[in-house]
Amino acid sequence: MIEIVETDAGTARITWHKAKRPALVLAVSHGAGGGIEARDLMALAAALPAHGVTVALVEQPWRVAGRKVAPAPRTLDTGWRGIWPALAGMELPVISGGRSAGARVACRTATELGAHAVLALSFPLHPPGKPEKSRAEELLGTGVPTLVVQGGNDPFGRPAEFPRGSYELIEVPYGDHGFAVPKRAEITQERALEIITDGVVKWAASLG
Repeated sequence: MIEIVETDAGTARITWHKAKRPALVLAVSHGAGGGIEARDLMALAAALPAHGVTVALVEQPWRVAGRKVAPAPRTLDTGWRGIWPALAGMELPVISGGRSAGARVACRTATELGAHAVLALSFPLHPPGKPEKSRAEELLGTGVPTLVVQGGNDPFGRPAEFPRGSYELIEVPYGDHGFAVPKRAEITQERALEIITDGVVKWAASLG
């Protein structure tokens, strides 16, 4: 089911993948360079409803408008705030999530919006090759239970680079920023996606 939502940043779009007996809503948005067709978002939308989690794939207004480049972080936050009433309208706890730039949005707005928890997929800890430009404060400041899922070879921040904090972290071995694994890797692409979905299922169940 597709729902169109008007926000102060423009028209957003939610694609719902509903569970029969949902206990939670997981809302996830895309990064700055792609859409909801990302392999991890598609995998979560396919797997989680069977485990009582309704998945809402959120397309930010810039993406719906067909633009190629994401706007400033402030505008992304405005778009996310604008879709939140539609998510909260399910009258279930909402996990605020996203991949890459979308993960940063979820972290920055979690407390303000009353998110139940945060799922940060491929959190861009720093720009590639610039570890001194850390965005760790956003991740450490969510104020709610947080799960990071990170590729072992992510140039935006490998798992070992992440600072200590109260969040949990799942590593996807060999995975890059899009969780793609090379053919020479010891795990298949399918297995990499299973690590993501299995980990998120277990974490979501632990939230209560």
